[in-house]
Amino acid sequence: MIRLGLIGDNIARSKSPLLHRLAGRLCGLDVSYEPLIPADLGRSFDEVFADCAAGGFRGINITYPYKEKVTSRLDIPDGLTRAMGACNTVLFGGERPAGHNTDCSGFAAAFRAAFGPASPGNVAMAGAGGVGKAIAFALSSLGARRLALFEPDRGRAEALAASLRSSGSAMETEIATSIEAASEGAGGFINSTPLGMVGHPGTAFPPPLLARGEWAFDAVYTPADTEFLKGAARAGLQTISGYELFFHQGIDAFRHFTGQSVDPAQLRAALADKGGGAPALRLA
Repeated sequence: MIRLGLIGDNIARSKSPLLHRLAGRLCGLDVSYEPLIPADLGRSFDEVFADCAAGGFRGINITYPYKEKVTSRLDIPDGLTRAMGACNTVLFGGERPAGHNTDCSGFAAAFRAAFGPASPGNVAMAGAGGVGKAIAFALSSLGARRLALFEPDRGRAEALAASLRSSGSAMETEIATSIEAASEGAGGFINSTPLGMVGHPGTAFPPPLLARGEWAFDAVYTPADTEFLKGAARAGLQTISGYELFFHQGIDAFRHFTGQSVDPAQLRAALADKGGGAPALRLA
């Protein structure tokens, strides 16, 4: 039995357990995957993490709001992930747990699947937390020209911009004073805040800001048809749902956990068969 899990808040509807169990089945592996919500367990994040480290887990995924918090507990072998300062995939078994970031590779794969070799162009992004960091580095690797960040915590935004510069990124990065300022001249729009998630209604980008855009991506995938993406679709933008990030980062995380590569087409079909596929975007 390969024991895996997910630590995060508000994850009761996560499809990660289904994805990893199905991926294991397709690869001939016996995989368990447990959702672990600290508040529901009556324990702190630190306590739940320590339980996993001592409790026979091969690895765990980390999601909102712990992707940055966990890094101090890890060895991070990849320099780019160290520069991001956020991890969503943890492997146990060494002297210290090892941290990886499959949000970065997952977003890059989702973007390439939608747009091929095209550059992301000029991008406005709301949020500079754990997933925002990963997406910003992915945008740089994809050849984005400019990234305009809006993040109420200016210190967090400045830290991300500094990390990108220190990594040698050629992408121009600016910190906007408002979501309206960030959106000026943008062709791509990204939400990396919890807005739109179950329990966090709303949208980071008011619909009028999207009128001249080309594409939109929402890191939220529960639900997949967020208010933001429905507004973007109505404005004529091509949309990429957070489900695509979930799917591609999950494949990469499974590879870290097991050393096995699952066939993406087979996994997508298996998820759809079990009711875990991406729903069609509803415009109403």
